[in-house]
Amino acid sequence: MKTKVLKKNEIIRKWYVVDATDKILGRLASRIARILIGKNKPHYTPHLDCGDFVVVVNADKFRVTGKKMKNKLYYSHSFYPGGLKTINLELLLKKHPERALYHAVSGMLPKNKLRQRRLKRLKLYTSADHPHTSQSPEKIQLTGNEE
Repeated sequence: MKTKVLKKNEIIRKWYVVDATDKILGRLASRIARILIGKNKPHYTPHLDCGDFVVVVNADKFRVTGKKMKNKLYYSHSFYPGGLKTINLELLLKKHPERALYHAVSGMLPKNKLRQRRLKRLKLYTSADHPHTSQSPEKIQLTGNEE
């Protein structure tokens, strides 16, 4: 039996919709990253970007456990001396509601040249509406240990 190696022109991308309401942030991010990479497909090829599009609705309504709303910090630096800025998860959700989930998914993806291309296929919306209905996305329920 031969192993089928996928070529670039044989990649078929699907669209998925995920509702983030009451899902735990890290578990949700790892399952979204798996779809963006393409590991949920039988013809996964590590050196090709064969993942699918993921539309996340209610991207700001996820849950975190423990005291992460106050204690989890996000860092940015201006590359000037003393230019380190920190913001906790609670303030980040008020300023940029979808950015926390974006950072979580970004951290779950492999750190290589395909990372930015995969992140471009992640569409985050804070409401239940999205402009991708013409792509006829398939609604999926991410299962597993949600608690």
